[in-house]
Amino acid sequence: MLFKRLLRDPRVPRHAKVAVALLIPYLVLPFDLVPDFIPVAGQIDDAILVVAAIAHITRRTGCEVIEELWPGSERGLGVILAFAASSGRRAR
Repeated sequence: MLFKRLLRDPRVPRHAKVAVALLIPYLVLPFDLVPDFIPVAGQIDDAILVVAAIAHITRRTGCEVIEELWPGSERGLGVILAFAASSGRRAR
């Protein structure tokens, strides 16, 4: 739901929308870098890519856009933003 909202939001830059648009099929298709049938590791690669995409978007638009469009709980939002922030610090 969040990615769908991000794709429609005019505050999100085009290059960030392209990243989200490329990520969605990767998450849906059964072909991954690490196959999903491998316990834990199969889901971690998906989670890392989701966090990286959200970190990229928050660097470009600010946390406010993610906070406004977030469909889940406040606790879930906090976790996602914390991971995105730590991902952004390591990438620099």
